[in-house]
Amino acid sequence: MPIATLKEVLQPALRDGHAVAGLVCLGWEDMCAYVEAAEHEQAPVILQAGPGCREHTPLPVLGAMFRTLAEQASVPVVAHLDHGYSIDECREAIECGFSSVMYDGSRKPLAQNIEETAAVVQLAHAAGISCEGEIGFVGYAEGESSAGTDPQEAAEFATATQVDAMAVSVGNVHLQQSESSGLDVDKIREIEAVCQVPLVIHGGSGVPAAQRSELARTTKISKFNVGTELRMAFGRALRDSVAADSERFDRNAILKDTVSPVTQAAIRVLQSMR
Repeated sequence: MPIATLKEVLQPALRDGHAVAGLVCLGWEDMCAYVEAAEHEQAPVILQAGPGCREHTPLPVLGAMFRTLAEQASVPVVAHLDHGYSIDECREAIECGFSSVMYDGSRKPLAQNIEETAAVVQLAHAAGISCEGEIGFVGYAEGESSAGTDPQEAAEFATATQVDAMAVSVGNVHLQQSESSGLDVDKIREIEAVCQVPLVIHGGSGVPAAQRSELARTTKISKFNVGTELRMAFGRALRDSVAADSERFDRNAILKDTVSPVTQAAIRVLQSMR
């Protein structure tokens, strides 16, 4: 199937009352597992290359890997740059065949975030692909604290930038290893009342599965980013594989044992968004 853009999968999700999973990739095995899970569920999936992934594998290689999987898949697959911190990095991703980029100016003053995000939107739309932006800052577990999204700033940001999706900070936190008490539903309602753009939740691993499902069906949240709970499934599977035979040394054989457990974990994630 031809590679999909973010807009092409999020607009139907917004219309039909479900969300699409943005799954954080670190290597070939988890990418394959995510596409296998999406095909099992007959659901679109967004393969995401975040900063950690890009430190390990160059953008041209990631773009080729994502596009190969997308073209072989029976469901829509989006190749997404997650947390691009510079316009040049977003431009490189576009040149490398990504079908969606996220520019993260959330640490910057509002006017600068709007100006720079709008420039990336212009680049992306000229290339026929999508762009996600972020307003408000989503913090990190045991790291930087969040700065919640102001609804009026969100409305200004969405209108001025013309982003295809907007990440918001409503109680979500990156790298959370256990379920939180949930998101601030009242704040979500305030934001969606003044914005028409599909909303994105980063740090989706910390959002209880039941709330993910409820919000996907009843709000403008159309994308949940999930990474930590899938990395935890990978880590458990990898440790089990190595522990099962202390004489094993073949990297491919060991990593192959992670695919099925990660696929099953990804299936559960996809099911939580409907």
